[in-house]
Amino acid sequence: MVQAKSGAMIVAGIMSGTSADGVDVAVCRISSAADGRPKIKLIGFTEYPYKPEVRRAVLAAMNAEAMSVANMSRLHWRLGSIYADAVEATAKKLGVKLALIGCHGQTIYHQGTPAKFLGEPVRATWQLGEPSVIAERLRVPVVSDFRPADLAAGGQAAPLVPKLDVTLFSHKTRSRILLNLGGIANLTAIPAGAGADAVMAFDTGPANMVIDACMERLFHKRFDSDGATGQRGRVLSEVVAALAKDPYFAATPPKSCGREEFGEAYVGRFLAVCEVSAGSKLKKQDIIATATALTADSIADAYRRFVWAHLGQRAPLARGIDLCIAGGGARNAFLMRLLRERFEPLGVTVRDMEELGVPAQAKEGVAFALLAWLTWNRLAGNVPAATGASRCVVLGKVTYGA
Repeated sequence: MVQAKSGAMIVAGIMSGTSADGVDVAVCRISSAADGRPKIKLIGFTEYPYKPEVRRAVLAAMNAEAMSVANMSRLHWRLGSIYADAVEATAKKLGVKLALIGCHGQTIYHQGTPAKFLGEPVRATWQLGEPSVIAERLRVPVVSDFRPADLAAGGQAAPLVPKLDVTLFSHKTRSRILLNLGGIANLTAIPAGAGADAVMAFDTGPANMVIDACMERLFHKRFDSDGATGQRGRVLSEVVAALAKDPYFAATPPKSCGREEFGEAYVGRFLAVCEVSAGSKLKKQDIIATATALTADSIADAYRRFVWAHLGQRAPLARGIDLCIAGGGARNAFLMRLLRERFEPLGVTVRDMEELGVPAQAKEGVAFALLAWLTWNRLAGNVPAATGASRCVVLGKVTYGA
């Protein structure tokens, strides 16, 4: 087994998620602890929203019919420059000299399960954001393109955050569910006292994706700030029940999803079902409330279907179960209320991620800082129990800044 170098490194993690709302940069000090596990300290975190025209271009790139190959290539390079701007500004603000950068990139297509193409089953994932631009600007090595190695090993290349979850948040006596509410909701369930081989992790379905799309269509806003719009609406329970029959929700983990499953086409169907259900009595706020309830219900359903039994079998003597929530959805007070209403009667304690020492919005940036550090030290970054890969593999590709 390759051993990590003992010296501490200042590493930046860059994340731009499926919400396509901007760039998050987390700067961490990472070193190898005596027990062999990485020791991670968050130094600082910043958020940089995409300009409206950049966000429009990113969303268009996710629909190949809406953007030419030429413009997609240009966007790849433009995003590299945007990421370089963000990490350069963050390093200057924090007064640190970076030794390494991990850049996830902007996912424009992800297909974790094989589909037949040219006579063979093919999996595919594609992230934009040219790392050479970042490496040249900052003269710092950049690790990027993290997902293909897991995909090549038979995994779904998602989720990748469980490596951080096991490293930082596992507990000896309490089972923990780490839930991230980005465009898509993904969770990592860690039985009390267990290691990475006992983890269950998967995407549960939409988190903010449907809510945000409906807010843009109906209110010309990028998201439901603090859940205020949904709070004023009426949940159409029959719509939630009808959409809960989508085959994705019943599919057995490991599984992953994105805009391919819950993007514009899905939102169109969702709006049509709302209109048929409520008719002339339908208010725009009802649609947002219903989209928010769909998110909460699908997460709770995933817990009941898959996670509860897994934790019970692996850690029957655990002193409790914590649901620790991160991501942009943690700022939606209405969504958080719905999650508490669904989980607390099941004996699950709902906690904010910040109680565990990491700001809710910083978690994914920290994760990709860690994954970059692992790659630099030739250590595996995937968790096969989460992705379905056949083995542990070193993730990513290195672009040297020298």
